[in-house]
Amino acid sequence: MQYTRRNFVKQSLCATAFASSQSFTANSFAAITVKNQDNEDTIIEAVKNLKAGKNIQLKLLYPQGSIGNIKPVATLFTKLTGVKISFIKTTVDDINTKIFIDTAGQKSSFDIALPATFGIPDLAEAGALADQSSYAEKYEKHIDYKPSLYSLGDRYKRAFYGYQTDGDAYLTFFHKDCMENPDEQKRFADKHGHELTLPQTWKELDQLMEFFHRPDEEKFGGCLFRTPGYMVWEWWIRFHAKNYFPVQDDMTPNINNQAGVEALEDLLRATQFQHPSALTNGIFENWREYAKGHCAVNIGWGGTQKYLNSKTSKMKGRMLFAPTPQISYFNWGWNYVTSKLSVHKEIAYLFSLYATIAMPSKIAVQNQTGFFDPFREGHYTDPKIEQSYSKEFLVAHKQAMKTAIPDFYLKGQGKYIQTLRENITSAAEKEISPQEALSFTAKQWEMITEEEGREGQIEQWLFLKKQYPKHLNLK
Repeated sequence: MQYTRRNFVKQSLCATAFASSQSFTANSFAAITVKNQDNEDTIIEAVKNLKAGKNIQLKLLYPQGSIGNIKPVATLFTKLTGVKISFIKTTVDDINTKIFIDTAGQKSSFDIALPATFGIPDLAEAGALADQSSYAEKYEKHIDYKPSLYSLGDRYKRAFYGYQTDGDAYLTFFHKDCMENPDEQKRFADKHGHELTLPQTWKELDQLMEFFHRPDEEKFGGCLFRTPGYMVWEWWIRFHAKNYFPVQDDMTPNINNQAGVEALEDLLRATQFQHPSALTNGIFENWREYAKGHCAVNIGWGGTQKYLNSKTSKMKGRMLFAPTPQISYFNWGWNYVTSKLSVHKEIAYLFSLYATIAMPSKIAVQNQTGFFDPFREGHYTDPKIEQSYSKEFLVAHKQAMKTAIPDFYLKGQGKYIQTLRENITSAAEKEISPQEALSFTAKQWEMITEEEGREGQIEQWLFLKKQYPKHLNLK
């Protein structure tokens, strides 16, 4: 399975059909008694009332690799409500495209889907997703709903489209044997004049990777991604760490300023301190390389840790963890959404709500082989989840989730990021300079903004800008 992840949001399509769903009245809802602290019984009773003896089956479109997270929850939901759920598998890269195709063809092949969170703006603009704001307002207050630690991608232009079900905050991994070796600590202090500690800035991280890079000894500073699909994310964090927003309030790009150029120059300079395979490694190859134990630093997600914490990894128990330097970043995730063409919208919504509350979501995240990572407060103290990830990792992951900047949740997100990706790649291949790469990108971003409608983009950006963590002082 290939993980290029962001290539598939190509264009917005249009959908006009809207199938009506049954409604569960407020009076009947008020009569339901909450029976336990997770409140799942409240949801189950609401589904039973909507079902009213009918034979209902929901079709769930999911990305390959996540069935282990979904099926146990769906099986329990069916047992409790009688609503059957069938599963439609598609690749990670194709799931958003599949949703677009359904919308264009006015044919609902699914009721619930799990698109990548960053694709929600384009899917919403295409008319592919049901706005679930009214359902959320109707039900959440009755179950005292507590949202994900990161829920910034659930809404687009203030409308609610889906529940986050995966905590994909980027983290930094450090080889404990390197960091805690007394001889290495002395050598580092003698060379740099300060102690060898977990880096607080990107400058310090680059310095650390350079220090540990000894290819003649088969030791390498890092194995950070240097393929086009992933390299853009590192630049995005490095740039934000320079204390800039990517665009101004009128959507004029900020990225081609001195800070943006320096961030790209730093990234390209750090490439020489990576394992050679970083130039070609996809996600699974990256995991396998770092698991060999000869690289000091890596960057990844909870899925990375699940692999590295397994019995097959030489790095199990030999790592230190921290959010990425200066800025935490949420750059993936899966959201439960409902097709606008579904005839069972309210029940589909209630399944999504059920799947993401405390008890069912723990069942999902506990699965060792699935993609879903912790995303609720209670996940971080669950013994089974701790066994999959380790206590040390979960401390850093929780911190990253609470302080993560949002992704670029705008209409045309795929166009903006693909353009940036292509120009950064050209700079990495020395076809153009870093300044040219970002100047070209800025010009293309201006055209994309005009194509997508500047006023609408400004509205969403100003909303998104307010969602950035309050402690950051970006300009």
